[in-house]
Amino acid sequence: MPTKREIEIRTADGVCKAGLFGPAKAKAGVILYMDAFGPRPALDEMAERLGSQGYAVLVPDLFYRAGAYGPFDAKTAFVEEKTRTELRAPIGGTTQEMTARDTGSFIEALVKAGATGPIGTVGYCMGGSRALNAAAAHPDRIAAAASFHGGNLASDAPGSPHRSAAKIKARVYVGSAGVDGSFPPEQSAILAESLRTAGVDHILENYVGMGHGWCVSDHGVYDAAGAERHWKRLTALFEETLA
Repeated sequence: MPTKREIEIRTADGVCKAGLFGPAKAKAGVILYMDAFGPRPALDEMAERLGSQGYAVLVPDLFYRAGAYGPFDAKTAFVEEKTRTELRAPIGGTTQEMTARDTGSFIEALVKAGATGPIGTVGYCMGGSRALNAAAAHPDRIAAAASFHGGNLASDAPGSPHRSAAKIKARVYVGSAGVDGSFPPEQSAILAESLRTAGVDHILENYVGMGHGWCVSDHGVYDAAGAERHWKRLTALFEETLA
């Protein structure tokens, strides 16, 4: 069984704590970009599952610059005013550019752990856009990038992933929630056009009936059947690109 190892990663801006999962001899590396609620048991379970398939899986704390925070309850954190306010600071203070730069250090950590082959990325919620931007920032190392219920993938923001589509060499998979205000149909259309124009091998799939957060077990809209469908897609993507 894969076991969690707590590690510290030196970045340009400080020290990022991370969980490292998987066997001692991994066939490839995966970076799992967290949702807005930070590293916690639900994400550990997901990393364990990927690690059991032979990957070295890294779950970095993207909010490490913010100091101590949380823990947050994914079911209520955006409902209660106090925790909603607390969350805004690290989310707003952790830019896309910061995470893309950090990813170089994350890749080095995976190499140090023995994963010297191709790298896959997967992100949930706010991590979805970061998984795609990581592929654009490190095209020669990242062979697959997946986003599930990622928000603002084709927005007006400077760090919107659709703007960097031409830099991506990885195969891309985007799974969107059926109704998601953070990634409406018009953004989906823009992202699809951007990826196709750039010649990126990609799939955009709409999970009808699923809510934003359906893949993560401690989320209020978690859907077991929808989560298993996501696992099938993610497993296939990594098997076909990271072997």
